[in-house]
Amino acid sequence: MKVGKLLHTRYRVNDLERTVKFYRDILGLAEVKRHKSPRGSELVFLQAAGSEELIELCHFPGSEPVQCQPDLTHLAFEVDSLADFEKHLAAHGLKYSDGPTTSSTGTTFAFIDAPEGYEIELIQKK
Repeated sequence: MKVGKLLHTRYRVNDLERTVKFYRDILGLAEVKRHKSPRGSELVFLQAAGSEELIELCHFPGSEPVQCQPDLTHLAFEVDSLADFEKHLAAHGLKYSDGPTTSSTGTTFAFIDAPEGYEIELIQKK
């Protein structure tokens, strides 16, 4: 017995609209659906161009506030140019939190911080 393909990754957030705006406006993800779960969670599903997997952002009003621990988890996205993406970030008043760093294989990566403290890794392949 084994599982099939990965369908989505869920991140719980405090401020759903602020987080959706970041993923949409900064990362360029598309909102593909939005609904309320039977237990009252507000859910927004986002998708990166060229990917089948979804990112589920969840706001559950009755739960404790989200407190993301540093370096606990991150999402990684491929970009054509980290230099161009850095200019895009600057136009929105943002900057890399770490990097760019080039690995021994020639791949270059950098990190930005999303709302709630989740890290986003951006990777420019060699």
